[in-house]
Amino acid sequence: MKLIIATIKPFKLEEVREALTEIGVRGMMVTEIKGFGSQSGHTEIYRGAEYAVNFVPKIKLEIVVSAAMADQAVETITNTARTGKIGDGKIFVLDVAQAVRVRTGETNDDAI
Repeated sequence: MKLIIATIKPFKLEEVREALTEIGVRGMMVTEIKGFGSQSGHTEIYRGAEYAVNFVPKIKLEIVVSAAMADQAVETITNTARTGKIGDGKIFVLDVAQAVRVRTGETNDDAI
């Protein structure tokens, strides 16, 4: 099993969710986050005063899939979330040692 952690632009969330559902992803966790990378934030003017916005709003997706499906899920997220502009996000793939469905006690691939 693989854990896919992806950060994407907030307006891409629904499009990415639909694309992942189409390939068979059955669930995901979504968190609103703030961060920066190459984008390094920007400046804004509020009530006449300029101030720096060092952290940019992003969405973090956490998805656990079978190892066989991981590459397809990463490709789907990449293709769907890409705008071609700075700040499109990052994807990390980690190994998952164990998964348990709390309600039924099912484990590993049966739990996802």
